[in-house]
Amino acid sequence: MDKLNQYWRICSTGFCFFIFGLGGLFLSFIVIPIIHIITSDTVSREYRVQAAIQFCFDAFCRLMKFTGAIDYKIIGAELLQQDRDCLIVANHPSLIDYVLIVSQLKRCDCLVKSALWSNPFIKHVVKAAGYIPNEASEDLLSTCKERLAKGNVLLLFPEGTRTTPGVPSKLQRGAAQIAVRTVTDVRIVHITVSEPFLTKQGKWYQVPAKKATFTIEVKDKVEVAPIIKQTTHHSIAARRLQQQLSDGLFPEQNE
Repeated sequence: MDKLNQYWRICSTGFCFFIFGLGGLFLSFIVIPIIHIITSDTVSREYRVQAAIQFCFDAFCRLMKFTGAIDYKIIGAELLQQDRDCLIVANHPSLIDYVLIVSQLKRCDCLVKSALWSNPFIKHVVKAAGYIPNEASEDLLSTCKERLAKGNVLLLFPEGTRTTPGVPSKLQRGAAQIAVRTVTDVRIVHITVSEPFLTKQGKWYQVPAKKATFTIEVKDKVEVAPIIKQTTHHSIAARRLQQQLSDGLFPEQNE
């Protein structure tokens, strides 16, 4: 029965990702063009696209749970939904971490890898949503500051890539630098998965023997202004903030 269940989860995972691809095309060539026609203001257009993404991602997560591909629970989703003008940082054990978090947020800017701008399934979506490409640019900080000044939240995965199981995780400096330079508080989201699934090295069909259960825990917000006041330079403040983020995102690793 366990082996049969595993085969079922391979099929259900493949089906869910097939639907995900169709959903990306549906958003790109039907929903987004309609939004462009009925909405002239660029900001309002981006917010409507982000709301459409949230609806589709929530449906996708529910589909994965309904078909038995995964199970998941989100602790403190209401805190995310209430946040304004803050960074949301999360660890990144799986391919669908972004989907699980954004499924709870009708308005969310994301800092995403620039390779997505050439992905045929979602390049139109990320552009229409106003997402920010994560690439070295003089405009990156000012763009983030502009979005946060509007009361938006900005989602980042400060590891830069998915976690490698068994390898100690390390944060890149970008998230802490953005938070300090824009004086923006940081909401920590800690993700755990009961079984390695959809990791950087794994293929979608390499499902674990037991169903993977995702737990997304929304933790306390880190206030940045007091850290800046206690230091003499932004670089020092960023290092201290990065350590706090590391402690929150990898509690077992930093014990």
